[in-house]
Amino acid sequence: MPQVIALLLAAGCGSRFGSDKRRATLPDGRSLLAASLANARRAFSEVHVLLRPEDDPAALGLPADCPLIRCADAELGLGHSLAAGVRALAGRRSRALAILLGDMPWVAESSLLRLAQAADAERIVFPLYRGERGHPVLFGRRYWPALLRLTGDQGARAVMLAHEEAWLGIEVDDPGVLRDVDTPADLA
Repeated sequence: MPQVIALLLAAGCGSRFGSDKRRATLPDGRSLLAASLANARRAFSEVHVLLRPEDDPAALGLPADCPLIRCADAELGLGHSLAAGVRALAGRRSRALAILLGDMPWVAESSLLRLAQAADAERIVFPLYRGERGHPVLFGRRYWPALLRLTGDQGARAVMLAHEEAWLGIEVDDPGVLRDVDTPADLA
């Protein structure tokens, strides 16, 4: 049984980017989403990618063996997408679920491994870089029912705030835990 399974969220529209940022090409030729997936796969043995129903995984640069979850109501917001992903994985045997963002390929493998080592069913684990909370966030199985109830575009923030006693921040020397892509300039 893997201690941690990973869910890579990639069903959003990325409207601030101006086009489908998941397809944006990095200097090494990979799509942003493919690079984020490859990064996650270096640290987690099981990574599922959450997409919209109409998404073509090959066009997004995803390998054929990539486990996919489709979110029919992704347009309703991140909360809906996250709940759909957790619902699809609820039957999987795991102590914790790592929630990764599809636009964050720069998180160091060492950071991901440290977070995974600290995860358990009773904790909410996240990285801290110079005191600032970053991504990914790993939710112990105890908090999955709360994640299943998410709606709208707020993501898991409300679940985190309701359970501060379970927080475990792990200091990392990794600015990648804060770096995401909102605009084309963020790729530079």
